[in-house]
Amino acid sequence: MANWVRFIHENNCHFGNQNGDVIELYTGDMFSNPLKTSTTINVSEVEFLNPCVPSKMIALWNNYKTLAEEKGLSKPNNPLYLNKAVSAIIEPGQNIERPKFYDEAIFYEGELGIVIGSECKNIERDSSKDYILGYTCINDVTAMDLVKKDPTFDQWTRSKSFDTFGIFGPTIVTDIDPMNLRITSKLNGEVVQDYNTSDMFFNVFEIVSFLSKDMTLFPGDIIACGTNSGLGPMNEGDAIQVSVEGIGALTNKLV
Repeated sequence: MANWVRFIHENNCHFGNQNGDVIELYTGDMFSNPLKTSTTINVSEVEFLNPCVPSKMIALWNNYKTLAEEKGLSKPNNPLYLNKAVSAIIEPGQNIERPKFYDEAIFYEGELGIVIGSECKNIERDSSKDYILGYTCINDVTAMDLVKKDPTFDQWTRSKSFDTFGIFGPTIVTDIDPMNLRITSKLNGEVVQDYNTSDMFFNVFEIVSFLSKDMTLFPGDIIACGTNSGLGPMNEGDAIQVSVEGIGALTNKLV
């Protein structure tokens, strides 16, 4: 199992495998034959970055049974998704910023994220695992009141693509079972989401296969698997922490 991180050390960008308080430095390409060096660096000496740089960030909607039941929704015929602008992405620990013109509800959505490991198109479910590098934590922040603002068109992409609304990391973990992972979100230390990926309508392998038949997926692309019951609004000054079992925790504050 690898625990991939990207970071700044002595003004240079590096990547490596984090093991506790120590990072094993690698060279080359994280997605293609990464080469381990003999150098180790203490985490206290680095500034962490997002673990990869995606060409796109895709977010699923209505992919959990419990939330669908609460909302009176049925299982979709296929995964439903939208594209979240990559310009929305911020580094781990950076603040979520309220858009200047928008003074309504901003929601947290704790989710599991899939990180694509190699280019894929038109793949079948049974081979999806071969194209996944690993998994990460996601907070799919949403300006919820914008979604239905125009009665003629649901503005999901706009509501999720404001600068600082794309949060993932802090690591990419390989070789874990994505079918049974506990996900929790804590708002100012209080648990507000607590669910398991076993509640998905479409599992990670079905998602990757389906999306690959719509578009080419590239190394580093991020797929947010959708959220579940307990998503809700944040106020200025609130800290939201999203944790995924076996991966880690992602903490940001709304300002």
